[in-house]
Amino acid sequence: MSIDTAKEQRGFESEVRQLLDLVINSLYSNREIFLRELVSNAADAADKLRFAALSDDALYEGDSELGVHINFSDKLNTITVSDNGIGMSRDDVIEHLGTIAKSGTREFFGALSGDAQKDSQLIGQFGVGFYAAFIVAERVVVTSRKAGLPAEEGVCWESDGKGEYTVETVLRKKRGTEIVLHLKEDATEFANAFRLRDICKRYSDHISIPVSMPKSGDEGEDETGDEIINQATALWQRSKSDISDDEYKEFYKHVSHDFGDPLSWIHSKVEGKLEYTTLFYLPERAPFDLWDRDAKHGVKLYVQRVFIMDDAEELLPRYLRFVRGVVDTSDLPLNVSREIVQKNKTIETIRAASIKKILGAIEKLAKGDDYDKFIAAFGRVLKEGVIEDFANKEQIAKLLRFSSTHDNDETPAVSLEDYIGRLGDEDDTIYYIVGDSFATAKNSPHLEYFRSQGKEVLLMHEPIDEWLVTHLTEFDGKQLKSILHADLETDTDNEATDDGDNADNETLNAHDAVLEKVKKALGDNVMDVKVSKRLTESPACLVSGEAQMSANLERILQAAGQEVPSSQRILELNVDHPMVKLIGDIDDDERLASWSTLLYQQSILAEGGKLDDPADFVKRMNEVVLELAGPSH
Repeated sequence: MSIDTAKEQRGFESEVRQLLDLVINSLYSNREIFLRELVSNAADAADKLRFAALSDDALYEGDSELGVHINFSDKLNTITVSDNGIGMSRDDVIEHLGTIAKSGTREFFGALSGDAQKDSQLIGQFGVGFYAAFIVAERVVVTSRKAGLPAEEGVCWESDGKGEYTVETVLRKKRGTEIVLHLKEDATEFANAFRLRDICKRYSDHISIPVSMPKSGDEGEDETGDEIINQATALWQRSKSDISDDEYKEFYKHVSHDFGDPLSWIHSKVEGKLEYTTLFYLPERAPFDLWDRDAKHGVKLYVQRVFIMDDAEELLPRYLRFVRGVVDTSDLPLNVSREIVQKNKTIETIRAASIKKILGAIEKLAKGDDYDKFIAAFGRVLKEGVIEDFANKEQIAKLLRFSSTHDNDETPAVSLEDYIGRLGDEDDTIYYIVGDSFATAKNSPHLEYFRSQGKEVLLMHEPIDEWLVTHLTEFDGKQLKSILHADLETDTDNEATDDGDNADNETLNAHDAVLEKVKKALGDNVMDVKVSKRLTESPACLVSGEAQMSANLERILQAAGQEVPSSQRILELNVDHPMVKLIGDIDDDERLASWSTLLYQQSILAEGGKLDDPADFVKRMNEVVLELAGPSH
C-alpha cells in the first residue's frame, strides 16, 4: 500500500477558526490553562493505549512505562509536551486537529454573545483541549505516530492558528505525540522551569501517570536526568483526608473539561462483597450539549485503575447525565466490553448505589444557598427522573422546584413540601397549571377563583411539565390536580341553602338561554358550554375533560411532528361578565355567531394557543370596536 508523504496544506473548518479566535481572545486572562489541557490530553492518550494493549500487548512496542514529559528552551522560546500514549495516524491528526467532532457545535456557537467574559464561560463548558495551545503559541508543531504503525507512518502537523495548517508523513521511531509550542513574545514567562512546575503542580497533580521534567531546572540539555513532578497516583484511590478541596476541584476540571468549579462532590469507597470507588461531581453550570440527543453523557469507568471507557452511560440514568466523575471497580474483567457493561449485575449494583449517593448529595445541596444555581441549570433534567426512575420517584419529587402564585417569580423556588406546609388541615389537593410560558401560566384566567380565595397554584411552564404531571399524580398523600380541567371543585359547590337549593344550579337555570345560544353559534368548535365557577374577571375560558389531553400538550406534540388532532373542549362562561350579558341580549344570529366566535378566540389566546385564522380574529375585533363606538365612528 502506498503512503501519501506529500506535505499538504489544508484549511481549518469554519468552526475551528471561530473557536481559535475565541480561545485566543476570550481566555487571555487565564493563559496558563494551556498546560493543563495539553497534559490532560496526554494522560488520556496513555489511558487509551493501556486499554487497547489489554487485547494487543504488542502495541506497547517494548515500552509499557507510560508518562508525560515537559521540556522548554528559553533560548528558542519553546515549550515541548510529549507522551508515549496511543498516538495519532495522519487521518487521526486531520480529524482531531482540523475539525471539531462534537455534536451540538452549531448550537454552541449560536449561544455566543460576543461578550468575552460571558463567552469564556461557554468556552469552558465546550472544552477547548488542544486548541488552548494557541493562547500562548504563535506556532504549534505536532509530531505523532500511532501505536502499531511502522516508523515510516509518522505524521507532522503545523499551524499558526490563523486559518490553515500543513500535514505531512514523516519518519518517527517513537510512538505517541510531541507538541512543540513556539511562544508568542508576550508569553516568554512560560519558558521557565519554576513556572512550568508550579502550573503542573496546581493543575495536574492528580494525573494518574507520571509527569516529568529535567532535574536541573535549566533547559533539559544536561545529563542529570528527569524527575517526576506530580503525585502520579489516581486521585480517587487516595484517602479523602489526604485530598484538598483544590485538588478535588482540579480533578473535576480534568474529567469534565469545565473551567469552573463544581458545586459539590461525593467520594466514597465500598468494600465487601463488591469493591469499588466512586467520585462524582455536581457541576455549577450545564454542559453546552446537555439537551443534545446525539451527545454522549456519562462518567469514566476504570477497572483496577485501568481506564476502560469514557461516557459509560450504563453507570447512571439519563436524568443524571450532568454528573461527572469516575467509577473504579475490581469486580469486572479488564477486557470488559460495552456490551458486557450493559448487562452486568455488578454494574447494576454500582448504578443503584450511585443513584442513592447522588440524590443524597442533591438533598444536602438543597439545604444550602447554592440550590437555586443547581435548579436553574439542572431542574428540568431532574424532572425526567420522576418519569424514568420509579424506584426513586418520591425522593426526586422532593428535590423539584416550581414557580407559584404565592411568589409570582419565574425562578422555580417552591418545593412540593413547601406547598403542603401552607395547606389548611382540610385541604388535600395540590393545584397546578401548565402553560407554554411563565407569563401564560401566571396570567391565565383559570387562576381568578384561586386568587380570590388565596389558594396557591403551582405555575408549571417548562415543556417537560406536561409529562411530569402524568407520572406525578400524588405526593405525600396529596393529589396533584390541574385547574385546567372541567371537573374542578370549588368551595361554592358546597354552599347550599337550608332548603337544599343550590345557588349555582339556580344561576345555571337562569342562564340556560345564553348557554344554548353560544353553544349553537359555536357548533362543533366546542364540546359544551357551561357556567364557570373559576372566573371572576374574564368573560370565558376553555377547559378539558378529566381524561382529555390538555391543549398545551396537543401543541407540544404537534410541534414535534406528531399527528395529534385538536380535540373539542368545554367553553366556560362567566355569566356575570358584561360581555356575556350583552351576548345574551343579541337576537340576530349572524351577530351572535360573531360575538360568540370572538369570545372563543379570546379564550384560545389567553391560554397561549394560536388561532387558525388570526386575520379573522382581528376583523371581528375591529367590527365589535366600531359597533360599540357608535354610528358616528
